[in-house]
Amino acid sequence: MNYEDITYEVKNGAAYVTINRPKVFNAFRGITCEELIHALTKAAWDKSVGVIVLAGAGDKAFCTGGDQSAHDGQYDGRGIVGLPVEELQTILRDAPKPVIAMVQGYAIGGGNVLATICDMTIASERAVFGQVGPKVGSVDPGHGTAYLARVVGEKKAREIWYMCRKYSAQEALEMGLVNKVVPHEELADEVQKWCDEIMDKSPTALAIAKRSFNADTESIRGISALGMQTLQLYYNTEESQEGVKAFNEKRKPDFRQHVK
Repeated sequence: MNYEDITYEVKNGAAYVTINRPKVFNAFRGITCEELIHALTKAAWDKSVGVIVLAGAGDKAFCTGGDQSAHDGQYDGRGIVGLPVEELQTILRDAPKPVIAMVQGYAIGGGNVLATICDMTIASERAVFGQVGPKVGSVDPGHGTAYLARVVGEKKAREIWYMCRKYSAQEALEMGLVNKVVPHEELADEVQKWCDEIMDKSPTALAIAKRSFNADTESIRGISALGMQTLQLYYNTEESQEGVKAFNEKRKPDFRQHVK
């Protein structure tokens, strides 16, 4: 596959999968998701690859979730909600090797979910994390909520989703969303150091460890499947569509006018 929205590079046994849409803060569209799934699957089963790094191009953003700026706010891909989000999340979890999120800037919305699902996250001191779903008429009713609660705790996860605040890299570190924070100019070198350490470990032992960790939260896959079906019904409502319209019109949404 020739990639349009991402880049793929293998360095010293580490596969770097980078969302390459910096002009839209690395928001993903249908093509982006398809290419990510393809690249992550390739890396997952390439025996010469021992670790995967998920990154975003440029200095401003890791990923800001689904790109709602095109197609009148409608996603342009396949899948229950117009993007194969479930498949993308699944390959991050099912890849039999560690996946590291390298976050240099904004990890917002669906981007925050991707960073959460990755096995580990290393962030620049400039990184910013947070959710925006309820502000724009959306939510991630699976790994982005239930698994997030496992990572940062129920109270903090509910705060993140209910309040839609932004959190600094240091705050993310303190809540357990990030493994390490480093100066911005040291991020790439730090990630490579972690990759080099992982490459010295037994691939089979790492794969078993990852499967074991995942087994404890595997029920969330079912929650996600059910939730995504519900989310599609919600996206068809005037309440949800008000969020997209307000976002595109750069105004404050009025959701309650649609509550019956």
